[in-house]
Amino acid sequence: METDLYKHKGMRRGLVQHLRQKGIRDERVLAAIDAVPRHFFFDKAFVEQAYQDKAFPIGEGQTISQPYTVAFQTEMLRLRPTDKVLEIGTGSGYQCCVLLQITPNVYTIEYNKPLYEKARRFFARYGLKPNTFHGDGSEGLPMHAPYDKIIVTAGAPVVPRSLLKQLNVGGILVIPVGNESSQKMLRITRTTETEFEQEAFDDFKFVPLLGREGWDAGA
Repeated sequence: METDLYKHKGMRRGLVQHLRQKGIRDERVLAAIDAVPRHFFFDKAFVEQAYQDKAFPIGEGQTISQPYTVAFQTEMLRLRPTDKVLEIGTGSGYQCCVLLQITPNVYTIEYNKPLYEKARRFFARYGLKPNTFHGDGSEGLPMHAPYDKIIVTAGAPVVPRSLLKQLNVGGILVIPVGNESSQKMLRITRTTETEFEQEAFDDFKFVPLLGREGWDAGA
């Protein structure tokens, strides 16, 4: 098991200060970033890169997201400790660990089987207990719906209708939508059973959301 040394905690404090300077204001989000040892997700040879504000390859053509992106999306969710959250795209498990610092009610689904298995082993090793699933996240996780918050950590060509249906009234979906080279971050709030309010934020670049309501995995 990895160790979290004083030097790692110091680098994390520096990262938190950097995120604060970039505009992250939610203290619970900053505290969550400070609490999760990001170097646990890196091979020992790359520990120094763990606290840089950069994305990093994790295999299977995927990346661990840039810390600013993780903080930005988490802040946009307006998370409360009682929220039931669905994460689309478990990936390395880092974003999930940040969510778990704020609410224990996290469901996470991963399309890629090797990454799913690796994340499950990681969670078990550190005694973390999100509800993990392997499958097509573009269709959500209807058997456990509805959710107060849904976060999508891959770029979608359009907003999946299935995800909108699985939101509680008053619930929030945060999702990057666009083409395969750039996506606009959207926050969609379900205001009534039939009405949604959409806000658009900065441009980002995510790996593609694969699945029936995302990009065709065979394309």
